[in-house]
Amino acid sequence: MKKDEREFLLDTHIWLWYLLGSDRLPEACRSVIDASTSACWFSPVSVWEIGMLAKKRRIDLLDGDRAWVTRALDIFPLKEASLTREVALRSNEVELPHDDPADHFLAATALVFDLTLITVDQRLIGHEWLPTLSA
Repeated sequence: MKKDEREFLLDTHIWLWYLLGSDRLPEACRSVIDASTSACWFSPVSVWEIGMLAKKRRIDLLDGDRAWVTRALDIFPLKEASLTREVALRSNEVELPHDDPADHFLAATALVFDLTLITVDQRLIGHEWLPTLSA
């Protein structure tokens, strides 16, 4: 697959930062997303993570996670990478230096759907087996 034909899985924080216009999102990541909007995906795990962040009061979603996700996908339609049996099985096979289940699911999703994970999470960057794009 040519570089310009890659498709991308947005890590949860990347999806949030992009929608919020956050200056925490590196310009290189923003540029790739801007140029590839029809090739961007999200995982249901990110929906769960966003809900957990709201529940822990780390973010304020005003109308709740269901309304936020609906609005977010209206504003920036993404393809949904389903949480399949293969993703679940692969999540148990990926080797990361930590036990965060969300990261294991996101890595597995990228592998199963042949996506490049856009992330700034240093715990996900630098693994030869996981294609990532970061700043």
